[in-house]
Amino acid sequence: MLFSKWVVVACSLALANPLWGLEPIGVSPDGKQFIRKESGDPFVVWGVNYDHDRSGRLLDEYWIDEWDTVVEDFAEIKSLGANCVRVHLQVGKFLDAADRPNQAALDQLKKLLQLAEENELYLDITGLACYHKKNIPPWFDALSEEGRWKSQAVFWKAIAKTCKDSPAVFCYDLMNEPILPGKDPATEWLGGELAGKFFVQRIALETKGRTRQQVAEAWVGQMVDAIRSEDPDHMVTIGVIPWVFVFGGGKPLFHAPPISDRLDFAAVHFYPKKGKVDEAIKALKAYDVGKPLVVEEMFPLGCGQEELTQFVNESRPFCDGWISFYWGASSEELKASEKPTMAEALTASWLDEFKRLGKEVLETP
Repeated sequence: MLFSKWVVVACSLALANPLWGLEPIGVSPDGKQFIRKESGDPFVVWGVNYDHDRSGRLLDEYWIDEWDTVVEDFAEIKSLGANCVRVHLQVGKFLDAADRPNQAALDQLKKLLQLAEENELYLDITGLACYHKKNIPPWFDALSEEGRWKSQAVFWKAIAKTCKDSPAVFCYDLMNEPILPGKDPATEWLGGELAGKFFVQRIALETKGRTRQQVAEAWVGQMVDAIRSEDPDHMVTIGVIPWVFVFGGGKPLFHAPPISDRLDFAAVHFYPKKGKVDEAIKALKAYDVGKPLVVEEMFPLGCGQEELTQFVNESRPFCDGWISFYWGASSEELKASEKPTMAEALTASWLDEFKRLGKEVLETP
């Protein structure tokens, strides 16, 4: 009798929660690929950056008042064949003070985790974003390097505490495209502006007698320690500008020892140039450092979609994932626009190709 009651309860739970079997993702025992932790099956990332909507608003600027939009967008992302969504969280939205997280933002993040679970989508949670200057608190930029790092650690500790029990978390990405100080001290924490946003951020303004590697190692260590104090399991990485590609040579910094020893996989952002796919593939191989490798950003900006498809196909033998972009509008919605812009037409065409290519990537060993 007890057994039959348990079967009924188990079946009820399974019906109520179709994601009962959603498996956490980790790194294989040999350290070279992603696996589903419970079954041991290989896992390949095929996802989108969901950083802003069609009007340029960042996710955490509208996800409370317009939650239905987020629900609809996640359904559209799922229909694209994606299995991962990269979200970008602004530090100014998640911290009320240097040592005090914003509970309303953390509660909304919990809702996003639940939505991801319901749609069987993993989250690449990228933090410490300062993309919109209007959302950066004056107190944050007034902090010293030591104070800024402590505040950033408070951010990550709060995020990890909120997310630690969700199987939908793919990884924590410490910061989008961090840059290191040069010989001369800098005065601004943010790098150059792009379409009204500041995607690049310095982790220090000056070296203060340290090597650039020592600065990076200390910062990464402090952020990872903050995460691991709450969440010992979910993966950690950093999405970087591939300077090997930009400069036409050199070696990775964040994704090479000893810094990479604290990270679970390599994540790089690649926008191949027209006629130079071979050069992009050669540079990408420099980040194949014995760990899983993810192209965390890609889009046909500097090349056409045919060459970007070529880039994906030629990187498949040594890559473990690719993440493109979705900006709150499906291909059908973009095509239905009364007077679609060139950008809308390009995006619509790429979303169609992304869906087709994803089936090929995920279904073919």
